[in-house]
Amino acid sequence: MSRSPSLPDRPRLDLDPEMSDAERLNAMRKHYARIVHVNEELDERLQEANDRRRELREEVDHLKRRNEVLKTSSMYIATVEEISDDGVVIKQHGNNQEVLTEVSPSLADSLSEGDRVAINDSFGVQRVLDDETDARAQAMEVEASPDVRYEDIGGIDEQVREVREAVEDPLVNPDLFEAVGVDPPKGVLLHGPPGTGKTMLAKAVANETDATFIKMAGSELVRKFIGEGSRLVRDLFDLAEEREPAVIFIDEIDAVASKRTDSKTSGDAEVQRTMMQLLSEMDGFDDRGDIRIMAATNRFDMLDEAILRPGRFDRLIEVPKPAAEGRERILEIHTADMNVADDVDLGEIAAALDDYSGADIASLTTEAGMFAIRDDRVEVRHEDFEAAREKVEAEDEGPVAGFTDYQY
Repeated sequence: MSRSPSLPDRPRLDLDPEMSDAERLNAMRKHYARIVHVNEELDERLQEANDRRRELREEVDHLKRRNEVLKTSSMYIATVEEISDDGVVIKQHGNNQEVLTEVSPSLADSLSEGDRVAINDSFGVQRVLDDETDARAQAMEVEASPDVRYEDIGGIDEQVREVREAVEDPLVNPDLFEAVGVDPPKGVLLHGPPGTGKTMLAKAVANETDATFIKMAGSELVRKFIGEGSRLVRDLFDLAEEREPAVIFIDEIDAVASKRTDSKTSGDAEVQRTMMQLLSEMDGFDDRGDIRIMAATNRFDMLDEAILRPGRFDRLIEVPKPAAEGRERILEIHTADMNVADDVDLGEIAAALDDYSGADIASLTTEAGMFAIRDDRVEVRHEDFEAAREKVEAEDEGPVAGFTDYQY
């Protein structure tokens, strides 16, 4: 029987009878050293074999799991719509197909309307799933507080006061409202031209209160498939209820709460269905708890009357463009960290910025700083603000103004 070539030969000890004791001892020492070397090599081979065996076992386990998955039929997510003596009506997610199916006795007792279930290709209910908030709803929760304070908002002091009274005070001092005997406002709608500070007000509320802040855009509630927008609205309010006290801020609410029309298109019908869910969540039969709602829009004229009535938005706060005093305050806020020359008169600059919004003034200060940088200066002068104003106003005139000087 031949020895495996992969293993080292076992050392043999051959002693000559005529060797002296010293020679025998030396030969035995060399033999022992060879044995130790072979053992070390065998240990390394054994370790390599064990490692390879472990890798092969993991690969076999992986292949077994894949095989089980391939043999298992796909399952789909559905919602239980109705339970009757004839069976269970389920609606499959995605295509909204409603099917009457039967349920095994083991699941019948634990099933109720509204449950999420897993169904197979034959629409048989396989198991009941845990309620799970839409991941998109969870992503709208603001984890880190925005770096905006009420002091950073200028020109709308009255609006700031009203927002604090309607949103912050009920969360911070609920006992005060109880002592007076009045219910705090449920919702606040901010409306006005773009760039006047509506979103900044919401950021300040998120920063100044300890409540959970959930921010979304109205356009995010308009979904492709029927029922998805309504479900997302429901999940958002469920999330707020789990995290209360909470503030829900809906920006561009006109995208989902515009006036209802007689349009029969599926898209308009889905938007209206989503709005119905929003109205129900804002003023339903169930107590909403310690949840406040804020919304903002640039198109107040487009909103449906149902969402504007008291009980949904108790306060309609107009956020207009700032007056001269407000423009000066906004200039002071945006130039606080700028190296402004002594010849700069913010009051004079503010007086010339008629019809400017807060966002326009912020852009103006940035442009003024850019003019100083172009001249290789670290100090912003009055002439820089004048040049910035001319540039901003020229941009507002649009590209048509440039065509008059174009030589054909």
